[in-house]
Amino acid sequence: MQRRFILKLATALGAVSLFGASSLAFADESIKVGVTGGPHAQLMDVVKTVAAKNGLNIKVIEFSDYVQPNAALASGDLDANSYQHDPYLQAQVKDRGYKLIKIADTVTFPMGIYSKKVKSLAEMQAGAKIAVPNDPTNGGRALLLLQKQGLIKLRAGAGLKATPLDIAENPKKLKIVELDAAQIPRSLGDVDAAAINTNFAMEAGLKPKQDAIAIEDPKGPYVNIIAIRESDRNKPWVAKLIAAYHSPEVKQFIDSKFGGAVIASW
Repeated sequence: MQRRFILKLATALGAVSLFGASSLAFADESIKVGVTGGPHAQLMDVVKTVAAKNGLNIKVIEFSDYVQPNAALASGDLDANSYQHDPYLQAQVKDRGYKLIKIADTVTFPMGIYSKKVKSLAEMQAGAKIAVPNDPTNGGRALLLLQKQGLIKLRAGAGLKATPLDIAENPKKLKIVELDAAQIPRSLGDVDAAAINTNFAMEAGLKPKQDAIAIEDPKGPYVNIIAIRESDRNKPWVAKLIAAYHSPEVKQFIDSKFGGAVIASW
């Protein structure tokens, strides 16, 4: 009788142990994802909801500039970030030695030129001040937009990383003012016009399709991405994060929320 009881107890304990191991094997994963405020944060909140259904818990960490999310990712304080386009990531990798890689495309935010003083670029007076982002890739992006609008001409071969030093022709003697990208919307009243990244424009209450006096072609090299550490590329949560971002729920949110100012690019 005692032996039979011991056998039943051992069997029960074995089942509990197996169940516990099984539960551990299928336990939810948790990651931290860095974003900038505005649309990137709003999008990641939707991604978070979708990912949770597949056992991936996302803690969204919001930043107010473009520099810290990559620094935090490289140092291990984040598992991924979603806020930048690939040219910016590649510049950071080259300049700072980060071992970060792109794992997926996300959305495009066409850059716009905004003004509180003129209603069109044709009204721009000689010597007008135009603010552009002071980081290499977004600064170059702004200058290329000004060139496409016929305000300046860059030297041949300046490419995506053009700086004000690459301006070869400037008929109106425009003064290019370089500022931190996140600060430009607050400085709009201090300049004649400004090239503003759409996420910061929207965060400041600007509507790109309605308020921009010129806007970038959405089909270009500036598609935003998800970045991770190179060493994490084969971790199971990576595929879950991509699947959640590329889900129909996120696509529907983009189409309904942003009115064409943000474009799904996968």
